[in-house]
Amino acid sequence: MVPFVDLKAQYASIKGEVDTAIGRVLESCQFTLGPEVGAFETEFSAYCGATQGIAVNSGTSALHLALLAAGVGPGDEVITVPFTFVATVSAICYTGATPVFVDIDPQSLTMDPTQIAAAITDRTKAILPVHLYGQTADMDPILAIARARGLVVIEDAAQAHGAEYNGRRAGSMGDMGCFSFYPGKNLGAYGEGGMVVTDNPEFTRTIRMLRDWGAEKKYEHVLKGYNYRMEGLQGAVLRVKLRHLETWTQARRSAAARYDRIFSGSGVSAPIEMSYARHVYHVYAIRTQRRQSWQDALQQRGVSTGIHYPIPIHLLPAFADLGYVEGQFPHSERAAAEVLSLPMFPELTATQSAEVGDAVIALAQESRACAATA
Repeated sequence: MVPFVDLKAQYASIKGEVDTAIGRVLESCQFTLGPEVGAFETEFSAYCGATQGIAVNSGTSALHLALLAAGVGPGDEVITVPFTFVATVSAICYTGATPVFVDIDPQSLTMDPTQIAAAITDRTKAILPVHLYGQTADMDPILAIARARGLVVIEDAAQAHGAEYNGRRAGSMGDMGCFSFYPGKNLGAYGEGGMVVTDNPEFTRTIRMLRDWGAEKKYEHVLKGYNYRMEGLQGAVLRVKLRHLETWTQARRSAAARYDRIFSGSGVSAPIEMSYARHVYHVYAIRTQRRQSWQDALQQRGVSTGIHYPIPIHLLPAFADLGYVEGQFPHSERAAAEVLSLPMFPELTATQSAEVGDAVIALAQESRACAATA
């Protein structure tokens, strides 16, 4: 069986380093925030090309606090995309603001900048592009629109650790960048975790207070805040894993290149790395109109797959109150119906890649044969 991810293989490769790091925290008994989290904030923000990092307990919390720091609240609107994980939109709703959707570009599957201007109203406060699957959105035109209109840009970089846009790291281009360290991410904790990176000291100060009950000093509560602190154990683990992230990223890119070679000329719709991008392949998603049958057949052939994401946010029952209907965002809806994520992790071997590729190509050939006889 080719697994979709293999976290055990990754742990085995760094077990000694991780165990030592965890031991330091256990000996120190500094289990919430503390020196390991502080050091990780410094190291990860520098990796991203930002001057400040504020560690929190999840990527969702990072988005929530970044929006609050930007002054987003009831009556405001935030422009984002419907083809994303639900946390992107939920975080906007947590602030009392209204999500406003624009469609995606059909090649990159990220925010289409040409759709933004028509979505801006006098209530628009921020733009929240999503760097999907490990590839950044087309940031220059997004930033140009935001600067011209006085809007804040918050990057949802939860899937884009180390991704680049014209040489600039994800998270460093907007006013703030938000990351998730969920275990399956390219840089994953052994539990939950997240971070906001920024160059803005006021945003930093506000988010540091908000994550810790709004306190600037112990028991001096300046704001109405939250318990969004990162655990010391997660900071220690993430410091270890950050040292390996570039090696793992190159391994992911090599695995993606193997897939690309295997699928070349086969008719399989493989992901597109945009000319501006350094794609870090958190997900390698092909596309097929026969997704369910392909997923079932691949499972039977020993290949695990995933779907990211099967229903665009505007069509989820939880967000019916936003008033959107089917057909409003055709590229998002089509992608949601077609994407199928193949196994992708740094330890994926050439043999495993070939096994997956052969199985997918066989299905593509069967689909073409069925279509020809229909």
